[in-house]
Order: sequence, then structure tokens, then C-alpha cells
Amino acid sequence: MNSTVLIINVIALIGIILAFVKDKPKAIHSLKTAGKAFVGILPMTLIIIVIIGLLLGFITSEQISQFIGTQSGPAGVFLIGIAGAILHIPALLAFPLGASLLENGASITAVAAFLTTVTMIGVITLPLEIKELGKKMALLRNGFSFMIALAIAFLMGMVL
Repeated sequence: MNSTVLIINVIALIGIILAFVKDKPKAIHSLKTAGKAFVGILPMTLIIIVIIGLLLGFITSEQISQFIGTQSGPAGVFLIGIAGAILHIPALLAFPLGASLLENGASITAVAAFLTTVTMIGVITLPLEIKELGKKMALLRNGFSFMIALAIAFLMGMVL
């Protein structure tokens, strides 16, 4: 266990203890609500873990590096940006996937593009967005979000 995980867990434990000291019934209710939320996202989490495992089992680090590594250039960043825009996974699950890609040869720019597009753009939710915002506004929002996501990715690649 690394120090960051340890610090986060200690802070969470202190928070739970303080909640119990302040108001025990509310703390119990909060833990029950959190437990229900955890059980609700558990199936999706397990599916994503299986997909990550299969992805890394069938695709070698060299292939990942070739398609979205530093030598792939802007085309690789654009490719993973499109994949992120299409995928509809919670950010909580996208971050471990991004870390796995990074560990297996993806460039920082590509992973940044994936994470920003998966959180900013919703191709799957576009019909609902069109219904609520109108076609022009929904397409403009998604188009500008995609351009901004790629700009963020390239900036992250330069900075890191």
C-alpha cells in the first residue's frame, strides 16, 4: 500500500469516527446510503475490471504503445479521444483504466485525451441532450468539448 492510499484511508477513517461522535444515527444512515451506492456500481465496476483484464490480456504493451504511445503522435491522441467520447463509463472507473493504459505504454497525452473526453463528452447520451438542449446546442457543446479536451491533453503532454 503506497502512502497516498494510506493517507486517504486514514482521513476517511477519521471522518467516519467524527461523524459517529457528532451524530451516530446520521452516521449509520450515511454508511447505509454509501453501501447501497457501492452495491449499485459494483456490477459496472466488475464488468470494467473484466474488460480491462481482457484488453490487457489480448493486446500487448507494444500494441498499446504503437496505437496510443508517444510515437503515434496526434493521430493516436485523436483515436483515443474518439474512443473516450464514445465510451460511457463513470470517471471513477475511467481513472484506473487510464492508469493501466499509461503503465502499458500509452502516452500521457493519449491518457489525458481519454480521461477528458470520457468525462466531458457523451455520444451515448447525445439523444437525451438533443431533446433537452436542442440539436444545435448539444452538437456545439460536444464539439467544443472535444476540441477543449484535446487541447487539455496536448497541454498535459507538454507540461508532464
